Amino acid sequence: MTTVLKLGGSVITEKDGTEAVDVANLGVAVEALAGREDIVVVHGGGSFGHHHAAEHGVTTTDGTHNDEAIRAIHGAMKRLNAAVVEGLSGEGTPALPVHPLSVASRDADGDLHAPTTHVETMLSEGFVPILHGDVIAHAEKGATILSGDELVVTLASALDADRVGVCSAVPGVYDESGEVIAQIDSFEAVADALGESDETDVTGGMAGKVRQLLELDAEAYVFGIDGLESFLDGRHPGTRIG
Repeated sequence: MTTVLKLGGSVITEKDGTEAVDVANLGVAVEALAGREDIVVVHGGGSFGHHHAAEHGVTTTDGTHNDEAIRAIHGAMKRLNAAVVEGLSGEGTPALPVHPLSVASRDADGDLHAPTTHVETMLSEGFVPILHGDVIAHAEKGATILSGDELVVTLASALDADRVGVCSAVPGVYDESGEVIAQIDSFEAVADALGESDETDVTGGMAGKVRQLLELDAEAYVFGIDGLESFLDGRHPGTRIG
């Protein structure tokens, strides 16, 4: 059973700092993942990549040809990735870093091209691939951001994942009264609560996560750090999507 897990940047980094790891939350994640098999981990940028991307005005649609800006964003994400990999390996998890800049790209229409054979091979050899949101080459735009959420959906589809988990800073998707929604079967059913219409082009935030997860055939869940171990044990924390 293949699992794709997203560790949100807001979970494993401290939002008030610059390139500051949330040591406590990362420790919880590291312990929960120890001994797990057939799992791919993707992490977000938090106070690492987002800071540099904002400074240079790079988004999922606005690109740059400034090589120094690209290296700054990618370098920050590599540093966070190294912290995650080192934490996991310290608990005996055979974690390996995978950097999207080296393999992924977008064409002029913005379509993502991200080969996954190397990730499949790592899994088959017993390793735990650790990927991250990144900056990637984008035809006619230089380079743009590949979000961790988009990467999760791409990997889940390519690997025919059985379960997908998004570990977020909140315990699930909230309804309009602030209660966690147990199940979401369509975007229309929660559009008002998420503050987005079905026609809105969303590239981030909870609305974007819900939209993308609804595209999957796999079981998908959004939950907080307290629900991570439960998810990994096969239970159903937070909000089930799809």
